[in-house]
Amino acid sequence: MADMNFNTAPEAVVSRELLILYLNTGTTESPVWRPVGKRVEDSSAEYDWGEESKTDIFGKTYTTMRKPTITQSFEPCELDAGDEAQMRIWNLAIREQNVAALCNMDMLVVHAYAGAKDTGVFAERYSSCAIKPTSLGGSNNVGMPIEVTFGGDRITGTASVSNGVVTFTPDTENSGE
Repeated sequence: MADMNFNTAPEAVVSRELLILYLNTGTTESPVWRPVGKRVEDSSAEYDWGEESKTDIFGKTYTTMRKPTITQSFEPCELDAGDEAQMRIWNLAIREQNVAALCNMDMLVVHAYAGAKDTGVFAERYSSCAIKPTSLGGSNNVGMPIEVTFGGDRITGTASVSNGVVTFTPDTENSGE
């Protein structure tokens, strides 16, 4: 597989708004992708590679890693009736306390800075992510910070966004890692 290039101008840093996480509020067969993180000022995915280094009897050090556990936190995540992803999470977590549903969320990470803007940018779909609200409340506005742990099958492909509608097309060589 050929390396991908960033589709931004040389010498320019990649803008944070080009890395968006989407929650499927539709069905697996007919996904409706809604962005996560409205009103959040800073969010990044943390990669835990499970790194382990050992030194053998000859004094040589070897390091092993495994596929990463990826988590992403969104805070303050103030409640907003116009945020469809947040409304879905609030209903499942606060109203229903539906733990099974919260541990099986369909998520799409769109890397709008990588790939071709006209034919589709790089995207990763995770079939069983866990979304955990970490609190509810605040001093002036009600916030519901959440933590997402990516899980399930990872399917890579391309995404296109047109008039707010996100379309994901899986790569043909996906093996359902």
